[in-house]
Amino acid sequence: MKPGSGKKVILGMSGGVDSSVAAHLLLEEGYEVLGLFMKNWDETDESGECSATRDFEDVRKVSAQLGIPCYSIEFIEEYRNHVFSEFLRQYEAGFTPNPDVLCNREIKFDLFLKKAIEFGCDYLATGHYAQVRPRTTPTPNGAKQELLRGADPNKDQTYFLTAVPGAVFDRVLFPIGHLPKPEVREIAKRLGLATSTKKDSTGICFIGERKFKTFLNQYVHTQSGIIRDLDGNRVGTHDGIAFYTLGQRKGLGLGGEGEPWFVCGKDREKNELVVVRGQEHPALYAWELEASELNWFGGTPLTESFDCTAKSRYRQQDQACRVTFTGPGSVRVRFTEPQRAMTPGQYVVFYQGEVCLGGGVIQSIGRSLFEEQTGIQMIR
Repeated sequence: MKPGSGKKVILGMSGGVDSSVAAHLLLEEGYEVLGLFMKNWDETDESGECSATRDFEDVRKVSAQLGIPCYSIEFIEEYRNHVFSEFLRQYEAGFTPNPDVLCNREIKFDLFLKKAIEFGCDYLATGHYAQVRPRTTPTPNGAKQELLRGADPNKDQTYFLTAVPGAVFDRVLFPIGHLPKPEVREIAKRLGLATSTKKDSTGICFIGERKFKTFLNQYVHTQSGIIRDLDGNRVGTHDGIAFYTLGQRKGLGLGGEGEPWFVCGKDREKNELVVVRGQEHPALYAWELEASELNWFGGTPLTESFDCTAKSRYRQQDQACRVTFTGPGSVRVRFTEPQRAMTPGQYVVFYQGEVCLGGGVIQSIGRSLFEEQTGIQMIR
């Protein structure tokens, strides 16, 4: 008997190749599959089109090819209230938020899961590149499944799942998590699916093809100010510190002889952007970060500190570190090697081998190598 025999699953279909192939694999496993398209945004892009309309048409085509029912549901108000509003609040405060992490926590693995239960489904499935497997030991929060990296290291998406409550994964399936992306494409081509050659979506969903600064200007009040170097010399003017992130090079409008300029700090009180020359400048590197809003998939570790690996940004290679609890909901993370351009507002995600332990929001960065070398205090 096939694993899915007699079981019903609701699949989040985005109109892309990943969820299309996920639907096919679930059918092969014997599941009764129902496709559900989530519309989280209702504004048009610069060309006057709504990408959600195009994507749902692709969902309809693939569903017809595979012979499964599909529906569309709107979470527009919920998305604005729980994801977009927080995104704007963080930017206005000078941080660099990650709306994809918030969307997974608030929409895809909360509201969407509740909808799956309403439909009488046994599982929720998505096209994420991640995996789950049964835990061998009990956990403080009762979670029965642990989250594993996707088999394709170039596509692994566990970073974006770090804020999802661990117990949720007991009712989640990741049909393509064990496959490399090229194989997913090949399956889609072999089946002749309408999405087989569709490009992967990139960037933030509600911005689309628009320039980030143009989009953000509609919602966030910004004020221009000076750009200075570490010696306090004025080297240019910025359009608002909300538009810039640590380690950024492009869009500064700075030239002159010497190496390129990079953002190394934001003085929010003075509305000043601080820059240095050179990608490897010691002001861009630090050993430690402080994180809070922690989420542990298997429950909070019972030790005061532990060693693991971590990512402080997506697509980063794992970095060895020690995690030390500094309070009920906060940790200090010290890396074995100094890390470049760690950014408040982003997430730090922890791993033990292939297992994703959870993560939290970066609140502050420790002393930079420049500060250690010179004794001069920076503002980030």
